[in-house]
Amino acid sequence: MRASRAVRSIAAGMLLLASQGRLLAEPDARYPMHGMIMKVSSSHKSFIVSHDSVPGVMDAMTMAFDVREPRELEGLVPGMTVEFTLVMGRATVYAERVRVRPYDSVEQDPLTARRLTLLRHFASVASVSAQAVAVGQPVNDFELIDQRRQTVRLSQFRGKVVAVNFIYTSCALPEFCFRTANHFGVVAKRFADRLGTDLVLLTITFDPVRDQPQQLAEYARRWNVNPGVWHFLTGAVPDVRRVCELFGVDFFPDEGLMNHTSHTAVVGRDGRLIANIEGNRFTAIQLGDLVESTLSR
Repeated sequence: MRASRAVRSIAAGMLLLASQGRLLAEPDARYPMHGMIMKVSSSHKSFIVSHDSVPGVMDAMTMAFDVREPRELEGLVPGMTVEFTLVMGRATVYAERVRVRPYDSVEQDPLTARRLTLLRHFASVASVSAQAVAVGQPVNDFELIDQRRQTVRLSQFRGKVVAVNFIYTSCALPEFCFRTANHFGVVAKRFADRLGTDLVLLTITFDPVRDQPQQLAEYARRWNVNPGVWHFLTGAVPDVRRVCELFGVDFFPDEGLMNHTSHTAVVGRDGRLIANIEGNRFTAIQLGDLVESTLSR
């Protein structure tokens, strides 16, 4: 269990550590850290991260860290997975050597990764990254149909936070599509009182030929969430492909299955992209922390 969902500042964090007897007598002890970026403030030389625990030093939590050099924050945006060094002294705590940890699908599925690399040499697939919306930019409106065969437009949720992910129901690898959807299941429980009013979940299939509304409805039932607040979306192949391109999702059929990249995105109340997380090496708690950070803006 995490100590708290609230963001802790450096000062509050130091008080917490001191109360737990975890501030060290020797200055400048260093610990490796890993987590997901929630927010970056270059003007204040700080960033907020939902980080893993440091055994014997700090519990997993969402916390603000200062940096000493503004260049440490260059290129960082919400949703990025980072590694950094936590420097702890008798009266100071700060982060240094902040580095983005890129998602490398070779670790889980080398064959798929190799095929996707080859596909990116072709213009039709290489253009996907170029067409993807950048963080901070408005997401173009799109229209698909959900598991109830009702039309769903992104623009109808303006004023709410929208989380978007991509799956296909025939996926045979539980660490990919099912894990992706299950993360939304955890988020749905965490924000049950805000679903529909402040938060909407969109799960989009990139296999619309097989994933028709009936199949999506059956797939959705295992999470027992109101379909009016968690929409499983499909549509015509060109429409689905265009939405996938908006978020940089690559996919192609292969012997009855789908090889694909993984993306989970968060869109702010104003329709701008807050984060676009690549891969599956993040936890449902970290995704929930990112959603919470976006809801509080």
